[in-house]
This record gives sequence, structure tokens and C-alpha cells, in this order.
Amino acid sequence: MARPRQFDETEAVTSATGLFWRRGYHATSVRDLGDELKLTPSSLYRTFTDKHTLFLRALDHYRATESAEARQQLNAADRPVREALREWMLWLVGGPAGGEPGRGCFVVNTATELGTADEKVRRQTEAAFEGTRQALRSALAGGRDRGELPAGLDIDAAVELLFTTVLGLRVRERAGHDIERLTTAIDAAIRALGPAPAEPA
Repeated sequence: MARPRQFDETEAVTSATGLFWRRGYHATSVRDLGDELKLTPSSLYRTFTDKHTLFLRALDHYRATESAEARQQLNAADRPVREALREWMLWLVGGPAGGEPGRGCFVVNTATELGTADEKVRRQTEAAFEGTRQALRSALAGGRDRGELPAGLDIDAAVELLFTTVLGLRVRERAGHDIERLTTAIDAAIRALGPAPAEPA
């Protein structure tokens, strides 16, 4: 009979996610992972096969938790879309309550570190990015339908503008840039959506 595992695999993936998020893929060694997860190298390999496989699991975990929460924060159904967008982007650069400042976004960090060199990682980062685009598209379309945005707003172009702004914000947050400057960029991006339609007389 096989011996039962003496650790919680989900907790191990959560811990690995935090380590990869802080340090990146290349700077995290198998020994670092063993120390963080309190596993011997043989136990780590037996459970997760290798560092790369564990990294993919960490990305999955991040997308199911942090990325999902970020998309939920963008839900604009209960408030004006411009307000929702501004609060969402400020939340992204301010970080969740109790979170570590200056970590940026794990997905963005991974995309900038590994680029397109790793196809499996690229597929995961692109799926996460597309989830953000879809959340933006839904928020903008809802705002336009409610008359809060110009009727002629090019939704696809606006999505790309805001998405590119968000990626830049996450990189600048990780670099420790001043929140006031980031707020200036956020407000400019929202103004680029065009003037609010005039109220009927």
C-alpha cells in the first residue's frame, strides 16, 4: 500500500505561486521551492514532476484566484462604468488589502520574463489576458448600452487601449512608481473614452 502524502497539495501550490510571483521563474530554484514548501527534492519531483510543471500549476492557481478576483472587481453593473473602471485600475495598482506592494501581476511578470519562448506558458498568459479583455469589453458595452458612453464608441479599440494601459500600470507598480502618476495615467485613459453623452433636456 502506498504511503499517504504528508502535505496538502493545494497548499503547496499556493505557496509555490507566492514564491514564483515574488522571484520569477528563472530566479526560483528547486531548492528554493523545497525550502518554501518544506519538501525534499524527491518529494517535490514525485508530486509535481519538475519545476516547470509546478510553475504551470502556479499560473493556473493564480488565474483561478487573483485574476478571477480582479475581473470581479470590474463588475460595473451596479455603478457608472467610468467609476467602475477607475476604481478597478486603482485597485490593481494599489493591490488587494493585506497584499505585498510592488509584486505586480504574476501573469504580466511571467509574460515579460519568458515572452513567447515557452509555448505552454504563453498559452496560459494569453488566456489570462483574454479574460481581462473580455471583462473590459463587457463593462464598456454595458456602459454604452446604458447611455454612459458615446454611442459611437469603438469598443474593440477602447478595450485594447485600456488593456495596454493596465499592463503598463502593472509593470510600473512593480517598479515602484508613484501612485499619483499612475492615477494621472488612469484618468487620462478614461477621458480617452470620450465625453459622457449629454443628459436629455
